[in-house]
Amino acid sequence: MEQLRDLPYQDLGFAKLDHHRALRTGWPEVVFGKGKTPEQVAEIVKGFKGRGHPVLVTKTDQEAFQAVLQETPEAEFHQLPKAIVVPAPQPKPLQTGITVVTAGTSDLPVAEEAMLTASLMGNDVTLVSDVGVAGLHRLLDQMPVLKKARVLIVVAGMDAALVGVVAGMVSVPVIAVPTSTGYGASFDGLAPLLSMLNSCAPGVSVVNIDNGFGAGHLAALTNCVGADNSGGNDESAL
Repeated sequence: MEQLRDLPYQDLGFAKLDHHRALRTGWPEVVFGKGKTPEQVAEIVKGFKGRGHPVLVTKTDQEAFQAVLQETPEAEFHQLPKAIVVPAPQPKPLQTGITVVTAGTSDLPVAEEAMLTASLMGNDVTLVSDVGVAGLHRLLDQMPVLKKARVLIVVAGMDAALVGVVAGMVSVPVIAVPTSTGYGASFDGLAPLLSMLNSCAPGVSVVNIDNGFGAGHLAALTNCVGADNSGGNDESAL
């Protein structure tokens, strides 16, 4: 009866929690932490927890986490992506098929957000880090790993050249994530965003700057379509 009272949404005054989203889309509402007070984040997490699915807060900080712990001691803080997670039982085995690739180590916070999101959505995610095209041999050494994927997330700042190179060498969807990593002329991620949008390689979709969550969510949805865990883009898949 308590849960039915809060359906289809729960009005907290400052926020309306969409408890029906998991029924409509297969995945619950995710909390964007930036711009919310620690107390607001804690109250939202309290409203979402205990409903059979994980709770994810993105772009948050330790202060908000400490507030969440007061009501939700089972919460976890993931330092690199700055995310709070309240875990829930995993109903079925994790599905393989998603690989996240970063151009540099500085892109890891966004990559980790994508990995965390896809993992919470039931995927066992592989990471290939620091293989930017300034040292192309590093990427070529990882091609056997990339060719096992069913969907790739490529995270890059600077000139984002890695996306076109990867997409030109595989036969599966590539989700490109521009990051705000780079010097002044990168315009806080605008330059790599435009570079990814202008990629001449087909099969590339682009999410917003630093949007690891969006990339992880899209990769998880893509990976569940016709999944048989048989691997991704070697010659037998062509």
